[in-house]
Amino acid sequence: MFAEEEAELLASAAADPATLASMVERRVAGEPLEAIVGWASFCGLRIVVAPGVFVPRRRTELLVREALAIVRHENAPIRPREGRFRGGLSGLAVVELCCGTAAVAAAILDGMGTSEGELEVHASDIDPRATACARENLGERGQVHTGDLYDALPATLRGRVDVLVANAPYVPTDAIAMMPPEARDHEPRVALDGGTDGLAVQRRIIHDAPEWLSPGGHGPRGARPGVLLIETSRRQAADTFAACEAAGLVARVVTDDELDATAVVAVAP
Repeated sequence: MFAEEEAELLASAAADPATLASMVERRVAGEPLEAIVGWASFCGLRIVVAPGVFVPRRRTELLVREALAIVRHENAPIRPREGRFRGGLSGLAVVELCCGTAAVAAAILDGMGTSEGELEVHASDIDPRATACARENLGERGQVHTGDLYDALPATLRGRVDVLVANAPYVPTDAIAMMPPEARDHEPRVALDGGTDGLAVQRRIIHDAPEWLSPGGHGPRGARPGVLLIETSRRQAADTFAACEAAGLVARVVTDDELDATAVVAVAP
């Protein structure tokens, strides 16, 4: 951001001159602006962000756009289950893993314009500070769980997740030292560190995804298989794609140059 815009945001968020001076001092020390003012802009929403919590990035809006296209059947490898959705959405199960502030889940809900209870939305993260923010951002529209990936989710979701989104940490361990100080010094390492090649958490998510995604096929659940959407980088996209294929998923890579964003979309065959 430009300094003038940051100054305006800090001034508007400060209750008095003393508070503003403290906020400026925190910003000069490298603390993320979003954590100082208490919110981040994401898909046109104000997402609650607390100090020490991963700040949602604009590039992650690609996950929201692709998820909405799938749910709306605009660019989807899946088809609606006959008789399952009231108004096309009732009963649709959406899960966000490594949710942080649950910005993606909140934006999907906002983008669908759904009423409370129309979508079944779950979000999980291992960091309790993150899930506290997620509960504020989702309110009564979704359920938030604290724990390690799928272990945090209700067992009743197994085999019936329609849309599974994840912005898992994908920074290689050795590359964290080269990140901007706002990230490396003020965001939780668990939200950044993806292991030696950056894909350790991604591989865990992808490996177990077929057990949680709806298998589609015939019968009472109709013919709509579940879809996994996972953020990655251009450099790592081929490996993320290969992990999806190895798990038995049919994958494709999507990119957005304006957002500098890359994701893999994979569907249960």
